[in-house]
Amino acid sequence: MLKTNKVLFFDGIEFENIILHYIDHGKFNLAKKALSIGMDQHPKNIELMLLKSEILLFEGAFKDAEKLLVEIEILSPENEEIYVQRASIFSKKKKHKLAIALLYKALTVTENPIEINNLIGNEYLFIENFNKAKEYFIRCLNENHEDYQSLYNLLYCFEKLNQINEAKIFLKEFIDSDPYNEIAWHQLGKLYIKLNEYDKAMSAFDFSIISNESYCSAYIEKGKLLEKVDNYQEAIKNYQISFKLNSPNAFISHRIGLCHMKLGNSTLAMNFFEKSIQLEPNHEQSWIDLINLLQRNNELLKSQLYVRRSLEVNGDSIELWRKSAEINFKIKFYNDVCTACEHIDSIGNHSLKTWKFWVDSMIYLKNWDSAHKIGLRASKSFPNNSSLLLRVAGCKIRLGKKKEGHNIIKETIKRKNITNQIRKKINAFFPELLNFNL
Repeated sequence: MLKTNKVLFFDGIEFENIILHYIDHGKFNLAKKALSIGMDQHPKNIELMLLKSEILLFEGAFKDAEKLLVEIEILSPENEEIYVQRASIFSKKKKHKLAIALLYKALTVTENPIEINNLIGNEYLFIENFNKAKEYFIRCLNENHEDYQSLYNLLYCFEKLNQINEAKIFLKEFIDSDPYNEIAWHQLGKLYIKLNEYDKAMSAFDFSIISNESYCSAYIEKGKLLEKVDNYQEAIKNYQISFKLNSPNAFISHRIGLCHMKLGNSTLAMNFFEKSIQLEPNHEQSWIDLINLLQRNNELLKSQLYVRRSLEVNGDSIELWRKSAEINFKIKFYNDVCTACEHIDSIGNHSLKTWKFWVDSMIYLKNWDSAHKIGLRASKSFPNNSSLLLRVAGCKIRLGKKKEGHNIIKETIKRKNITNQIRKKINAFFPELLNFNL
């Protein structure tokens, strides 16, 4: 018909199937064309009108969709889809209570309440009425034990209501009626961990695995629990099983690396951290742990190389920029320290340690003016820090502002909180201050 541009007659159900076919394949222009022809032939066909409102909703034309749905409701007040679509409009407008009222209407006419109960539960989640949401997700699960999204939502409600024991009781009753439900056992194990009942958690994960030997999540959670109780060898075994069941991923490689690190297997730990990074180049924690391990092994130049590589793919990581500042400071690459600290400053997240790296690098570079300005900024964030104040004082003296510098030193000495470590550092920077008996 499209090829010949002739108009042929189709039944309403045929138009419906054609429109749904185009929608399923993302061909909305053709769906709209078929809908237009269908509506011309069957102007009051309820299913076609509902499809039109659905397309209007997809396009964001809420006002036109609502107007059409009101018209459909007059023609067919017993059709649940009308109330579901109208509820969807109100939900998108964040008018969740009105959406709930319409879904209650849908419940009175539907022959399949599970979907409606789920929608009501989700609307109650939006307004954070977790008690009511819980009620409707329980209804869903009573009808269908395999409605896992409702199970996860229900457990979320229990968590928000701080009802861990109630969640545990529910899961145990749920398992009584469905003893080989691996997901319920898995979730029960996670609850036992929150309650610090590790033996029961381990048993729950074992039952989850017995229920379904290919359920990857149970092996992962069991591995994490084995790490908690310092059984790293067994943890590695469980993580390796999860590898076989699923394609390798960065998270598991990272966990195995951590286990090897705890066991003192530095080379294996590095291999798994590197594997994690290969699988997911922006896996920040793997970069950090790898760099930390290199630092502990005193491989500072290699750790600097890895920091540079990590920042190519994680340029917004505050922790990696801090690592860059720290490592470059240790190997006396002071210009690189300043670059790292400037990035940290642009992100707006300074620690005392970072400020000191920046000020001290400027001092080593004999850039007294910049060291002074950075020191003043740092002392605004840490006004009572003697170490910073003495650095500022030293810079002032080097810049020819001796009186200002001397006054800061005298005020700082009065506080009597200058440690031997501070004395040693300041005297190394500014030997002329030795006369002040810091």
